[in-house]
Amino acid sequence: MTRVGAEKLRSELSELKSVVRPRIIAAIAAAREHGDLRENAEYHAAREQQSFCEGRISEIESKLSGCEIIDVTRIEPTGRVI
Repeated sequence: MTRVGAEKLRSELSELKSVVRPRIIAAIAAAREHGDLRENAEYHAAREQQSFCEGRISEIESKLSGCEIIDVTRIEPTGRVI
Protein backbone atom coordinates (compact mmCIF):
# COMPACT_ATOMS: atom_id res chain seq x y z
CA MET A 1 0.00 0.00 0.00
CA THR A 2 1.26 3.46 -0.75
CA ARG A 3 1.82 6.00 1.97
CA VAL A 4 -0.97 8.17 0.53
CA GLY A 5 -3.41 5.23 0.51
CA ALA A 6 -2.57 4.40 4.11
CA GLU A 7 -3.09 8.02 5.16
CA LYS A 8 -6.50 8.10 3.45
CA LEU A 9 -7.53 4.96 5.34
CA ARG A 10 -6.26 6.38 8.64
CA SER A 11 -8.20 9.58 8.00
CA GLU A 12 -11.39 7.66 7.24
CA LEU A 13 -10.87 5.50 10.33
CA SER A 14 -10.40 8.56 12.51
CA GLU A 15 -13.58 10.16 11.17
CA LEU A 16 -15.58 6.97 11.64
CA LYS A 17 -14.43 6.62 15.24
CA SER A 18 -14.62 10.26 16.32
CA VAL A 19 -17.56 11.65 14.30
CA VAL A 20 -19.76 8.96 12.79
CA ARG A 21 -19.80 6.47 15.67
CA PRO A 22 -20.85 9.04 18.34
CA ARG A 23 -23.54 10.42 16.00
CA ILE A 24 -24.99 6.92 15.50
CA ILE A 25 -24.89 6.22 19.24
CA ALA A 26 -26.82 9.44 19.85
CA ALA A 27 -29.37 8.46 17.18
CA ILE A 28 -29.87 5.06 18.81
CA ALA A 29 -30.35 6.67 22.22
CA ALA A 30 -32.89 9.13 20.82
CA ALA A 31 -34.77 6.35 19.01
CA ARG A 32 -34.92 4.24 22.20
CA GLU A 33 -36.76 7.06 23.94
CA HIS A 34 -39.67 6.66 21.50
CA GLY A 35 -40.75 3.44 23.14
CA ASP A 36 -41.39 0.02 21.59
CA LEU A 37 -38.26 -1.05 19.69
CA ARG A 38 -40.00 -3.75 17.64
CA GLU A 39 -41.90 -1.22 15.56
CA ASN A 40 -39.43 1.66 15.76
CA ALA A 41 -38.09 2.33 12.24
CA GLU A 42 -35.67 5.02 13.46
CA TYR A 43 -34.09 2.56 15.89
CA HIS A 44 -33.68 -0.15 13.25
CA ALA A 45 -32.19 2.33 10.77
CA ALA A 46 -29.70 3.57 13.36
CA ARG A 47 -28.73 0.00 14.27
CA GLU A 48 -28.18 -0.76 10.58
CA GLN A 49 -25.94 2.29 10.27
CA GLN A 50 -24.06 1.17 13.36
CA SER A 51 -23.53 -2.28 11.86
CA PHE A 52 -22.18 -0.79 8.64
CA CYS A 53 -19.92 1.62 10.52
CA GLU A 54 -18.47 -1.06 12.80
CA GLY A 55 -17.90 -3.34 9.81
CA ARG A 56 -16.04 -0.61 7.95
CA ILE A 57 -13.92 0.16 11.04
CA SER A 58 -12.98 -3.51 11.32
CA GLU A 59 -12.18 -3.69 7.61
CA ILE A 60 -9.92 -0.63 7.70
CA GLU A 61 -8.13 -1.78 10.87
CA SER A 62 -7.53 -5.17 9.27
CA LYS A 63 -6.13 -3.61 6.09
CA LEU A 64 -3.84 -1.28 8.02
CA SER A 65 -2.55 -4.01 10.33
CA GLY A 66 -1.63 -6.32 7.47
CA CYS A 67 -0.29 -3.86 4.92
CA GLU A 68 3.22 -2.97 3.96
CA ILE A 69 3.88 0.66 3.09
CA ILE A 70 5.84 1.01 -0.14
CA ASP A 71 7.59 3.93 -1.77
CA VAL A 72 6.51 3.96 -5.42
CA THR A 73 9.51 6.07 -6.41
CA ARG A 74 11.83 3.19 -5.53
CA ILE A 75 10.03 0.56 -7.63
CA GLU A 76 11.66 -0.39 -10.91
CA PRO A 77 9.52 0.65 -13.90
CA THR A 78 8.80 -2.83 -15.26
CA GLY A 79 5.16 -2.08 -15.96
CA ARG A 80 4.04 -4.81 -13.53
CA VAL A 81 2.68 -4.59 -10.04
CA ILE A 82 3.41 -7.55 -7.79
